[in-house]
Amino acid sequence: MSKLRRQLSAGITNNVETKSLDDIKSKTGNIYESIAIIGKRANQINISLKEELHNKLDEFASHTDSLEEIHENKEQIEISRAYERMPNPALLATQEFMEDKVYFRRGEDELFS
Repeated sequence: MSKLRRQLSAGITNNVETKSLDDIKSKTGNIYESIAIIGKRANQINISLKEELHNKLDEFASHTDSLEEIHENKEQIEISRAYERMPNPALLATQEFMEDKVYFRRGEDELFS
């Protein structure tokens, strides 16, 4: 199991739990900004997990596929199932955000005259 998967799925359930909007808002002062940060982090997690999965599945790829050569590979199926059982990237990103594990910064405030 990769370091990323262990780190991300440690102690996080697959079940969606309701979160207090006040708790989410308190991190940035704006609920929409908090949701945008969580969404961007979820995209980052999703991209890295997808790359990791594709790299692992490429090991099993056969470049000379024909109908007779296609067969089930149990190891490949187990890898795919392990990734399917992982929590949703949005759940992971929300958990990281609530535990202050996400670094974010605001752009320069523009002054209007």
